[in-house]
Amino acid sequence: MKLRPPSVPLITVDPYFSVWSPSDRLTDASTVHWTGKNNTIRGVVTVDGADFRFIGSGDLPALGQTGLSVSALSTKYTFAGAGIELSAEFAAPLFPDDLALFTRPVNILKLSWRALDGKSHDVSARISVSEEICLDRAGEDGVFAECLEHNGIVSAKMGSLSQPVLEKCGDDIRIDWGYFYISSDAGTTGTENDGMTYVYVSRAVPSGGAVFTFAYDDVESVVYFGERLRSFWNRRGGSILSEIEKTFAGADALLARCEEFSSKLFLSASECGGEKYAELLSLAYRQVCAAHKLVCDGDGNLLYISKECFSNGCAATVDVSYPSVPMFLLYNPELVEGMMRPIFRFARSDGWGFDFAPHDAGCYPHLNGQVYAGCKPENQMPVEECGNMLIMAAAVAVAEGTPAFAAENLSLLENWEIYLERFGSDPENQLCTDDFAGHLAHNCNLSIKAIMGIAALGLIYRMLGREDEGNSKLSLAREMAADFACRASNGDGSLRLAFDRPGTFSMKYNAVWDKLWGTNIFGRETLENELKSYPAHTNKYGLPLDNRADYTKSDWLVWTAALLDSKEDFEAAVAPLWLAYHESESRVPMTDWYDTVSAAKVGFQHRTVQGGLFIRLLDASGKMRVR
Repeated sequence: MKLRPPSVPLITVDPYFSVWSPSDRLTDASTVHWTGKNNTIRGVVTVDGADFRFIGSGDLPALGQTGLSVSALSTKYTFAGAGIELSAEFAAPLFPDDLALFTRPVNILKLSWRALDGKSHDVSARISVSEEICLDRAGEDGVFAECLEHNGIVSAKMGSLSQPVLEKCGDDIRIDWGYFYISSDAGTTGTENDGMTYVYVSRAVPSGGAVFTFAYDDVESVVYFGERLRSFWNRRGGSILSEIEKTFAGADALLARCEEFSSKLFLSASECGGEKYAELLSLAYRQVCAAHKLVCDGDGNLLYISKECFSNGCAATVDVSYPSVPMFLLYNPELVEGMMRPIFRFARSDGWGFDFAPHDAGCYPHLNGQVYAGCKPENQMPVEECGNMLIMAAAVAVAEGTPAFAAENLSLLENWEIYLERFGSDPENQLCTDDFAGHLAHNCNLSIKAIMGIAALGLIYRMLGREDEGNSKLSLAREMAADFACRASNGDGSLRLAFDRPGTFSMKYNAVWDKLWGTNIFGRETLENELKSYPAHTNKYGLPLDNRADYTKSDWLVWTAALLDSKEDFEAAVAPLWLAYHESESRVPMTDWYDTVSAAKVGFQHRTVQGGLFIRLLDASGKMRVR
């Protein structure tokens, strides 16, 4: 990978069990949770009796880092010194077609080495993990630690003494319940104290390699309308020790599968979008997965819960799910159904009294109903969320080749489409997902979303065999689009930010579904003329969201670029985004809101919306073609 990641993924399981390196070299700084708070891991390799650091900062001399490669499912470092080359590979088996593995909360670290001096060497390693991994903040509670042996595996276990399971909710917080395990299939385990408690595994490392695992049993994962739910892997009461043992038994095969998945993703993305695009997807994949939690409701239905990381902590937020879905439509559309179910559930409840779609279903990990804006009507996002839900429902139907999921929720979708017919042509002064600069009336891009939401119901009707009704909705969408093009025109082929603001611009990313579905709602000429206007507005690090500020959104930038037909034009449009992550001084997991002049983070990090970067690959797959 030529891209210098702003932060490097090491352990990626869910919003709580997530460890990153915010530096170019793994020995330059402490490892951290995605929030930036320390989740300290120390790695020490002993070569012929001499100790060297290879993970984390400290007083010991560090092996010199010679390489770093990040793929979709693994991060590989190489180090040299003391006559050897040491390889450290962190891997997360996040295979979306195997949900038991996808949710298994166990990540792998494989160490191996080779001699550089032609001599034999005695090599061992010690991996230590601090109490920060199982506390919101170090020292806030006492910790329990013990050493275990189970079926040939040695594990060191650690957790808080008080175990306040699912008591807290919020954004900038970390887990303070459940139990962490560090394990190996040989060696010794123990605890140590260096101002705080650490658990460790120490073992010999043959040149063929040694495997360590990091695991977390959160016991219970979310509260869902009063019901406490376990993670998918543990929905029937599984054992974390068994999951650790399975990982060791299949470690080599899992690492090979990770390599195969990552290579296939990179090759496919390179073919349709170029190598820089492929590197962006490789960096985004684990982040997107690890900002979700997969559980099942009481009826066994999947619930795929997102967390609005460093936004406001909302759970199952519609306008966060919407940009994220391209990745999951590509790999497993059932997970998109799981994103939408909490919203449908809440919208049917007595707690929601509006004729439009909710914004969210709670504050992670508590999903008991919308928390955003206190449910006050003046602070809702009606056109935004109605359009999002309709488009997602149609996209799932197209990807799966069946409208069954939409049919289960058809009455709500129909009500929301009626709302779009009433207010979508020229939206009132209401919020949308992009109103970082404040409320904006007569929002042109929001109107595009409404039009595509109406078209989405048309597609669903047609798939249900209701051809006349489907064609009627599609015809209405085309009529609205023709009217839109006249009212939004700047007179030079470009389209305005708002209908009443001539000479303005904004990304028209919501039109991408017209291209993906091949519905021809807006007409190709309208979109091509708009696309031609964007290069004049583009800064060093990308196209701004609109003319009000220099900041942009990574997801919308790639959606806008995906409207371009040629690979060369697409590559040119996303190259500034690649450069922004490569050069940004904001050393955090991929931010989606950054400045196009400085590349600095404006807000947000580690959000699921980076799944939106996969939209070009989704388009190239052909899975969105309406037949």
